[in-house]
Amino acid sequence: MSAVQLLLVPLALWALQASLCHGACVEVDSDTDAVVNQGFKLGCISCKMRGEVPAEATVEWSFMPKGESEFTKIYSYEDLMSDIPDERFYERLDWNGSKKTKDLQDGSIYILNVTWNDTGTYRCIFNRTLTFTSYEFHTNATKIVNLNVVPRLTRGIASILSEVMMYVTIIGLQVWLVVEMIYCYRKISAQGEEALRESAAEYLAIASESKENCAMVAVTE
Repeated sequence: MSAVQLLLVPLALWALQASLCHGACVEVDSDTDAVVNQGFKLGCISCKMRGEVPAEATVEWSFMPKGESEFTKIYSYEDLMSDIPDERFYERLDWNGSKKTKDLQDGSIYILNVTWNDTGTYRCIFNRTLTFTSYEFHTNATKIVNLNVVPRLTRGIASILSEVMMYVTIIGLQVWLVVEMIYCYRKISAQGEEALRESAAEYLAIASESKENCAMVAVTE
């Protein structure tokens, strides 16, 4: 495989992956550390497995403060309308999910001005209705977010190690690519030199044969 082909293969795979993932839903876990007095996104994504089937969904959020044992409804989103029944979160919650559609897949909300009392467990429930030709199918999905309020964000060991490994992988791939290119270049050069040697040997053989023929003609004369 030539160096050009080695470069094109990763690009082709990346393009294929991008085309397959374009517009796709990906369920990503929510962050769990919120900084006090700042905003924070509570992530909740529930992908619809049958993308071709029309559907509608509603989202309901509940909150259980740290040290308590029961959830309390704090937010709901249905028919493009939101409701905040808990006065602790009144005017502090904002919809941050799917826009301008009832077929919700992202049910995230945004907390404004996080307080220490926001520490606890948040529960997000998706209630989805899939509409088939002759019947409706109801499903639900539950996501849990354990929120910890901190004075400031600090990078964890896992995050640092992940970043280091990412850079090590990138550097390793670049070194491997350079080595492969050098190998291909040397192989092509060696093949070129071998071809030149064969051409030179063939030329010498032809010249020698021509010289002998000339000598024989001279002797005959």
